[in-house]
Amino acid sequence: MFAVIRIRSEIKAKPQIRKALGLLCLSAANQLVLIPQKKLPMIKKAESFVTWGEIDDSVLEKLLKKRARIAGNKPINDAFLKEKGFASWKDFLKAVADEKVKFQKIGIKPVFRLTPPRKGFEKGGIKKPYSIGGALGYRASDINDLIARMI
Repeated sequence: MFAVIRIRSEIKAKPQIRKALGLLCLSAANQLVLIPQKKLPMIKKAESFVTWGEIDDSVLEKLLKKRARIAGNKPINDAFLKEKGFASWKDFLKAVADEKVKFQKIGIKPVFRLTPPRKGFEKGGIKKPYSIGGALGYRASDINDLIARMI
């Protein structure tokens, strides 16, 4: 599962990129969505506006506990999980990691709003790829450090 974070605004973006960002449900900067790996071509289309990588289970757990929201902008609690058929947080996290759970079907918002990262983005800024010291593009497992700073 990929974690995709929008870094830049869509000002001066081509219509194809705007459509890709819309289909990924990334409407503003510092938002995160969890995407299955089969949607990689869509992520590649918006590569100059997002960063992505594989999310670890421990970071996913922190993200869901702190930033996941249900209708009414309320956080997820144990009562909500039991109502949806999960015995505990472990069962819920396992189902999410195995991509067996669709957030919209159980009432969780698919977009996670994050804060700007503590100590900022990388030294190269938000207009350069991660491979040369910037913030954009594929990060592999380094995305977990960025998410931890943004939670």
